Amino acid sequence: MKSIDWTDGDRSAMVAGMTRRFSERAEIALAVNGEPRRLTVAACATLLDVLRDELGLTGAKRACDLGACGACTVLVDDRRIYACLALAAAQDGRRVLTIEGLARGGELHPVQRAFVAHDALQCGYCTPGQILSAVGLLGERRATDDASLREQLCGNLCRCGAYPSIVAAVRDAAGG
Repeated sequence: MKSIDWTDGDRSAMVAGMTRRFSERAEIALAVNGEPRRLTVAACATLLDVLRDELGLTGAKRACDLGACGACTVLVDDRRIYACLALAAAQDGRRVLTIEGLARGGELHPVQRAFVAHDALQCGYCTPGQILSAVGLLGERRATDDASLREQLCGNLCRCGAYPSIVAAVRDAAGG
């Protein structure tokens, strides 16, 4: 393998390019939980970073940062996404719904009520992502039975094993 012989000029140019790339900022406009927001964010910031660190909305949880667990699930334009994988700058002009914006006027959303009624949580860490995934799933109208419901919710992990209660809660919220 051939080694690279860096001159000070080459190294300085590379470091300057990397620094510039990671320090670039983007101006974005979002509607977060129905409230218009204008933000200047790091170009490399994820939507999860912005929600938690810039807006103080900590319902979406940071867990794997790989899109493998679903704890960070939010709805963007009514579609389920993993906020840890979505660049905030790419969400410019979109509607973002987090668990904090789901209840209206002090009344829980039907999925939230069903989770409470079916005791569909234990430690609660995954619950915001589970609930938002269920809300998105019900909006998609793709789950027709328990098997398809479980399949559609498989992107959200519960380490406590509350799956039977989660499925029952979502089925109940769907009216079935």
